[in-house]
Amino acid sequence: MAIGTNSLVRWTAPDGPWTEPDLHLFPQDGHRYEIVDGSLHVTPPLDGPHETVVRALVTVLRGAAPDGWWVCARLGIESGTSNLIPDVTVLRPHSSGAIWADPADVALVVEVETATSRRFDRLLKPTLYADAGIETYWRIEPDPEPVLHTYALGPDGYVHEKTMQGADLVKVDAPFPVRVSPSAWL
Repeated sequence: MAIGTNSLVRWTAPDGPWTEPDLHLFPQDGHRYEIVDGSLHVTPPLDGPHETVVRALVTVLRGAAPDGWWVCARLGIESGTSNLIPDVTVLRPHSSGAIWADPADVALVVEVETATSRRFDRLLKPTLYADAGIETYWRIEPDPEPVLHTYALGPDGYVHEKTMQGADLVKVDAPFPVRVSPSAWL
């Protein structure tokens, strides 16, 4: 990294794969910096509706979480040569408390789609989370009205369980019993 008078901070890419320490070189500028199998992936800053859905979901999950469970927005997960940052992460009781969560501690990951993350959230991230052994994956399509898709880990990856939308409260059993009303999240 080189810093000069009246210049921007500059960095260079590593000679080999990107690793977790490389992520500390980036500014806290609203972008999401993740590593997938040693390659850098950057998502632009997220919009207001996305953040509204994330905050509402965190509130709902925290309200239903049994004692000892943790519900976190944007807590990173380290799995092999990947460092991923889901929108919402639910940790089991007695988790390690590390800066990057161990997938064995993670009961649920949630991704809220945006136009710039849609393919990543539908195709790549679920595969990586399933490979890491994370039992439950939720994907939310926020526009025009939130739609929640729930998935459970099967022998060959995630299996779709339910699709929910609207104002009616619907019970979801994993990672713990919770009643959700997707339209209330916006």
